[in-house]
Amino acid sequence: MTRIISILKGINNGVAVTAGLALLACIAIILVDIVLREFGVAFSGSEEISGYVMAAVTSWGVCFALTAKAHVRIDLLREKGGDKMRSLYDLIALASLSYVAIYVAYRAWPVLTKTLKSGALSNTALEVPLYIPQSIWFAGWIWFALSSSVLLILSVLLVLQGRHQVVDETIGTGDEQ
Repeated sequence: MTRIISILKGINNGVAVTAGLALLACIAIILVDIVLREFGVAFSGSEEISGYVMAAVTSWGVCFALTAKAHVRIDLLREKGGDKMRSLYDLIALASLSYVAIYVAYRAWPVLTKTLKSGALSNTALEVPLYIPQSIWFAGWIWFALSSSVLLILSVLLVLQGRHQVVDETIGTGDEQ
């Protein structure tokens, strides 16, 4: 189980690096746009591209935040209980997060299918086929739903085995106490 969790963390670390590189590329495009404006050269599209990148980075970035335990949580009740209660609260928090991820992924699918059916293009000079950025965005939500669900199932199994310390290290607040 802990091997699967380590693999999941490794994949999400790679996702974070990729998202960071996408943001750096976006910054480079914006800088080129700014410099070209100073020379009177029209270069449109940097704001459109940066919007697509931000949507993609957000949907994929929450996956990294999941395994890095970076999602915000109010721990008032959690700190009052023992190991079993902390594990229970951690499972409730992860189940809630997993539910939201699944719900958003489920609601994002009709957006993508409508775009695929209509062949919609962005209404800008770039005329980007909208299925491209929407597919990347949707895939991020699917990965988040999958990652959080796998982590939830593994954490439930760890709780049933009484491995509360591992649960705390995996989905709890860990050393923040």
